[in-house]
Amino acid sequence: MPVSIHQKPHRRAVVIAGNRTPFVRAFREYLTMDTIALGCAAVDGLLKRADLNKTEVDAVVWGGVLLPSLAPNVAREIVIDLQLPPSVEAYTVTRACASGLQAITDAVAKIERGEADVIIAGGSDSTSNATLAMPAEFVRAVAPVAMGTQKGVGAYFGALSQLLPPSRMFPKMPKVAERSTGEVMGDSAEKMAQIHGITRAEQDELATRSHLRAAAAWTSGRFEKEVTSVTIDGVTTDKDTIIRPDTSIEKMARLSPAFSKNGTLTAANSSTLTDGASATLIMCEEKARALGYTPLAGFRSWAYSGVSPREQVLKGPALSMPKCLDRAGMLLQDVGLVDMHEAFAAQVLSILKMLESPAFAREELMRSEAVGTVDPAILNVYGGSIAMGHPFAATGSRMVNTIAHALESTDKETALLGICAAGGLGASAILERV
Repeated sequence: MPVSIHQKPHRRAVVIAGNRTPFVRAFREYLTMDTIALGCAAVDGLLKRADLNKTEVDAVVWGGVLLPSLAPNVAREIVIDLQLPPSVEAYTVTRACASGLQAITDAVAKIERGEADVIIAGGSDSTSNATLAMPAEFVRAVAPVAMGTQKGVGAYFGALSQLLPPSRMFPKMPKVAERSTGEVMGDSAEKMAQIHGITRAEQDELATRSHLRAAAAWTSGRFEKEVTSVTIDGVTTDKDTIIRPDTSIEKMARLSPAFSKNGTLTAANSSTLTDGASATLIMCEEKARALGYTPLAGFRSWAYSGVSPREQVLKGPALSMPKCLDRAGMLLQDVGLVDMHEAFAAQVLSILKMLESPAFAREELMRSEAVGTVDPAILNVYGGSIAMGHPFAATGSRMVNTIAHALESTDKETALLGICAAGGLGASAILERV
């Protein structure tokens, strides 16, 4: 369990640098790069950005959601492909969309326990190269032939005869839906919008702000410290490709609902399927300073939460953020910045409503008062996932990297992060300037 600000660890883990690929829409620029290749691009860029000798790395902790079936330990594959020392410990974690933050807090805890001094943590996902599962009836029909228990031409034709029409043999792209309920994420967000009275106009306003702030951050050069270009077959991608600097509330209002005929969610106020990777360099502060590095930020606390997927599957941060504040000995009004993963504008706005609700505080948090209100001026100051995209396991690292730099550029002392995740999960962390 993370310690509070009143019980700081003897060994403090700090963020030294961050690096990611540009985020791109799935099935576009990174079509030929799988999650391992994307991870290698982010980590290689991080090593170069930090000018870190590979021999200093003790471990790689990596997050993944769409893990390759033939090499699910992406962390180890990154170590091998980048020719890091074979002794570098490497393992992969998965906590749905919070996988990147899980990897980072694992790394922080590992350093604070004295098990390592230098760890690269982060995450990557390639929706474009997700492993497609064959239909169950196809697997059952061909298994005897594939395993050699049935042989000969007759066995092949017998297997094929069980699979007519041919469409029964084709793999299907997995849905972004809950296994336990079958509910698609967009429908989950629609339900939240109805429960909390979130309007289409409010969602479009938040989404527009996300795009305009992200575009302004790129224009000002703020992301140049965090993003490394990727070149494939002579074509270079050096910026996020999903951001729309010319968007507006009026333009978004023209779009049709995406999930329900009379719904409020559209393609514009929802995050899109994305390919990308992000890496974060975490060190023991004493080691970092000995190597000549200036830390960007440390961690005051972190917390995770879970609710029933049959309820509001994306409400997790409404529980993990208060828990994180409690562990840090802080109140919401003490926080200088708030960065929340924008799976959907409706989800973000619903969580904000829960945090400021006295009824929610009493019934779900067992508190006498609401957690508090988040000023839009300090929320996602450089945009969020709606604008930049959401390569599932990369988002947590992307948020940590951006907010670590933001603390310095905005002259704020602390920042609270919140991530919703499939399965009814929530994840949060509080970063502080060092």
